[in-house]
Amino acid sequence: MKRVFLFKHPPIGRQFLAINLFGFILTRRPLSAVELNHERIHTVQQRELLYVFFYLWYVCEWLYGLVRYRNGMKAYRQISFEKEAYRHQHDLDYLSVRRHYCYNQ
Repeated sequence: MKRVFLFKHPPIGRQFLAINLFGFILTRRPLSAVELNHERIHTVQQRELLYVFFYLWYVCEWLYGLVRYRNGMKAYRQISFEKEAYRHQHDLDYLSVRRHYCYNQ
């Protein structure tokens, strides 16, 4: 995949293995098929919401979760986009059957 870039020290998201920014995946090491599928799910989500709205929604959900749970990682895991990606990351055919805008299912 041409949009995956390896960085020894990614510029942001240092506690994560990979981060997807506008469809470009920055990672510390080569990704497994499951990890790459997780990031590809995010790419589709971002595209559906024209990128900017994805990030606005993402940050709002994370801030809400941070206030609610007082724990950054718990807030991260409760973001609807992350829930969808984690729930389906092992299904490598998921993107071929995924319905549009199904983050909250």
